[in-house]
Amino acid sequence: MAENKTKANEASVDDYLDSIDDESKREDSRILMEILARASGEPPVMWSGSIVGFGRYHYKYDSGREGEHMLTGFAPRKAQISVYIMPGFEPYKEQLERLGKHKTAKSCLYIKRLSDVDLGVLEEIATDSVIRMRKAYPDS
Repeated sequence: MAENKTKANEASVDDYLDSIDDESKREDSRILMEILARASGEPPVMWSGSIVGFGRYHYKYDSGREGEHMLTGFAPRKAQISVYIMPGFEPYKEQLERLGKHKTAKSCLYIKRLSDVDLGVLEEIATDSVIRMRKAYPDS
């Protein structure tokens, strides 16, 4: 059975963010860290080598596969910042229309720079997504 490769670790979030070469992306990452900390009520933790995650939940699939994952988080990638909205985007159609310039995939919200989006709407989506995840996984 495949194991989840995305795991929390003890690496320093501050050191990781300080290592981002692009000053604008580094600043956006610090702002996003504050937004997601408020949205989750959890401190930032490094997941794998390049994801800043907040909170965690335990999942178990019918197949027997189980593990832990973050409730929300972000990864400052070279081309864009990936924000992880774990319940997906079906519940957020109206908010996404108000968000600003972005793209989505299954649980990833892709933003080139924070100045492209409404930060209040982003925090609204992130906060609601954490609430939904905690309801879906109450034992986490």
